[in-house]
Amino acid sequence: MQDYIERVADGEDLTVDEARDAARLVFEEATEAQIGALLAALRAKGETETEIAGFAQGMRDAARTIEPDRSPLVDTCGTGGDDYDTINVSTTSAIVAAGAGVPIAKHGNYSVSSSSGSADVLEVAGVTVDAEPPPLRTLSTLMALGSCSPPSSTPR
Repeated sequence: MQDYIERVADGEDLTVDEARDAARLVFEEATEAQIGALLAALRAKGETETEIAGFAQGMRDAARTIEPDRSPLVDTCGTGGDDYDTINVSTTSAIVAAGAGVPIAKHGNYSVSSSSGSADVLEVAGVTVDAEPPPLRTLSTLMALGSCSPPSSTPR
């Protein structure tokens, strides 16, 4: 990781494979200080399309696979941060669609910038938002709505 940090800090661009490897290091062994240094160096240098593609590949490599009993699934992940303190539209639409029988994989997190995030809404409804993949698979079979939070569906 140190080599990547130094090279990026010196203004060098990473190749797709190097960025992918850097993402692997982020998920597997890098310290928080190293992760922060790499991100700060990338931000100061300016991220390239190649680096973004490599990091995206590395994130997909590290993602946990969930094999639901139903498919295809619709994911209604919202973007958050609407700055209008509105209701959580993506979760509301997920509940409505699931009620109509559409298999939903609801991906979301707790509120950061609005009145409620997906995890906040689903917890109030009695859904275990940090379920590991096997309970998630069962939940989606019973209710047509499965929820996965970033901490339970991605490493680190």
